[in-house]
Amino acid sequence: MAFFRYMEETINERAVFVGIIRQNDDESKIKEYLDELRFLAETAGITGDKTFIQKVDKPDGATYIRSGKVEEIGTYCKENGIRYCIFDDELTGMQQRNIERMMEKVVVIDRTSLILEIFAQRAQTSYAKMQVELAQLNYMLPRLAGMWTHLERQRGGRGTRGGMGETQIEADRRIVKQRITRLKEQLAKVDRQMNTQRNHRGQMVRLALVGYTNVGKSTLMNLLAKSDIFAENKLFATLDTTVRKVVIENVPFLLSDTVGFIRKLPTQLIEAFKSTLDEVREADILVHVVDISHPGFEEQMEVVERTLREIGAGNKPVYVVFNKVDAYTYKEYDEFSLEPPTRENRSLDELKNSWIAQEKSPCIFISALTKEGIPKLRNDIYKMVAEIHAGRYPFNNFLW
Repeated sequence: MAFFRYMEETINERAVFVGIIRQNDDESKIKEYLDELRFLAETAGITGDKTFIQKVDKPDGATYIRSGKVEEIGTYCKENGIRYCIFDDELTGMQQRNIERMMEKVVVIDRTSLILEIFAQRAQTSYAKMQVELAQLNYMLPRLAGMWTHLERQRGGRGTRGGMGETQIEADRRIVKQRITRLKEQLAKVDRQMNTQRNHRGQMVRLALVGYTNVGKSTLMNLLAKSDIFAENKLFATLDTTVRKVVIENVPFLLSDTVGFIRKLPTQLIEAFKSTLDEVREADILVHVVDISHPGFEEQMEVVERTLREIGAGNKPVYVVFNKVDAYTYKEYDEFSLEPPTRENRSLDELKNSWIAQEKSPCIFISALTKEGIPKLRNDIYKMVAEIHAGRYPFNNFLW
């Protein structure tokens, strides 16, 4: 079911992207964020065009960016036949209405609604579809007024104070609230069934693959479990949690491939995917997969760690897997340069040594694509699982 009127037909449509820079923000980081926003749009089927960045002390309450910039972007879109304007933040209903009014025929999308639409496109099972629909409805509920601006001037209608437009909005709110209630009841029923399933397999040690979206979790899952899970170089290729039984040498365990996290992950999605994330909360070990070739991998790690704390899984044992070493690049530092070396000047060996020296979580550097480091990864996992298994079943009464 399509909830967002602006996402009905996106094939061959183009979009501009808008971000802001606050006083102490790193401009290179903002550009990196907007590159991610472009990737999100491409995942949804929209072609990226130009990027607009404005320096502000704080977002404008009425139009997020200054009105002059809104007019500039609107003019560019009109002259170049651009249909969408996508903001790298969540807009209020009032901000979205005001911007669309100023840009006339340009459709304004915020980051949250774009992510929700991608989840809707990617959902395969009825359970995932219900979760996404619940998130979309919770997002849409406070914004219903903006969908009925064409009725604002209509008056009268059986003595109602606000006229037909207000009556229609109230009717829609009741329908949406009823649907939300119904979805929560259906999801609660499925949650109980899934909880029963998890309890039935409680004897086995559980590992959950977690990480930022598009870091290679599903590819790694296919390698370890010898399965055929859908893996693609797009954001949120995996929505439904997949659980596989894996046996390394003589030790069996359960491995879960979970939905990827992302910066500014909508709170509506975290709440809607509560049961799916139970696989993470109930895991014995979290395998945190990181795309080390991404220039902002450390910030991505922080996003994942923060999200894990938010869902109540921040105290789990973590094993960090730095993936995509085959794609890692760096700029060799000029020893005659007057500038100090930056993160871009760190070689892979320097990065390995610095991370290992920090004595944080145990880690490994691999390439799921070329299979570099996979034998050691299997051996490390075997040792961790065997240790937990031996402590849990000291008399080895588990059925192998």
